[in-house]
Amino acid sequence: MTKKRVLSGVQPTGNLHIGNYLGAIRNWVELQPDYDNFFCVVDLHAITVPHNPATLARDTYTIAALYLACGIDLKYSTIFVQSHVTAHSELAWLLNCVTPLNWLERMIQFKEKAVKQGENVSVGLLDYPILMAADILLYDADQVPVGEDQKQHLELTRDIAIRVNDKFAAEDKPIFKIPDPLIRKEGARIMSLADGTKKMSKSDPSELSRISLLDTPDDIKKKIKKCKTDPIMGLNFADDRPECNNLLGLYGILTGKSKEEVTLECSDMGWGKFKPLLTDATINALTPIQTKYQEIMADKTYLDSVLKEGKEKAENVANITLKRVKNALGYLVINS
Repeated sequence: MTKKRVLSGVQPTGNLHIGNYLGAIRNWVELQPDYDNFFCVVDLHAITVPHNPATLARDTYTIAALYLACGIDLKYSTIFVQSHVTAHSELAWLLNCVTPLNWLERMIQFKEKAVKQGENVSVGLLDYPILMAADILLYDADQVPVGEDQKQHLELTRDIAIRVNDKFAAEDKPIFKIPDPLIRKEGARIMSLADGTKKMSKSDPSELSRISLLDTPDDIKKKIKKCKTDPIMGLNFADDRPECNNLLGLYGILTGKSKEEVTLECSDMGWGKFKPLLTDATINALTPIQTKYQEIMADKTYLDSVLKEGKEKAENVANITLKRVKNALGYLVINS
């Protein structure tokens, strides 16, 4: 039986944090033998906000190496860089021309980021979901691993695919496959160490808000020691204790313990006793990833070969879809 295909990606904007790993990448690693996987470094998305050209290529290498270090296996998965496959940009333009503007203007993430950027907000930020739709639809993805904050973008992708199929597809022969979300119930939303009501983010200006996958043990210890808590004695899962809820949840995921087990262990603790436990659990979880990452980054020839092979595999799939779309839209397509 043919495996279902999964497509996902991460922006090369700084180092991945533990929320990226527990909320997305670890899920990919666990599920990858069951799927045909395409994982990309979405460097085109990275410039929808102000970026540093001097670090973009280096950060792209970092994300690709971390994919491998976290356990993405080339037997099951293809790793590639988004900008290396030109079909992403070309399909994004075609989808631009069939997507109503008001569909983009209602996107929550655009509204939130536009407020922060003010007059400097780019057309690319508004158009971000169209490029994301192109990423997904190019590979006939059956499922897309997404967090709660990306569900609206996937819904837009589905709407665009349905619109194109309705307007341009021959009867009973759709142009695009309609993708479904693949959402991990536990660990899908790791919150900031500085504010338990906000998602952990690479874009947060405070380094103390997140634990990066490449943080040293000393960095991890310092960040957990300074993380926001509440003054209530006794630790338990409670909606009105966002920091407590987040840190206990993180501890449970890192140690493989259930909520019941964590509650039993920590209910009589104060933060002074709990934080060293969380620190040790975090260091133990990240050390193997960091060791593997250093090995991969020491061999750039190998990493380049992975990305070159990934580009070729991705192009083989993406170009077939792009040709199908261009034929449906009426373009002159010459067989090479």
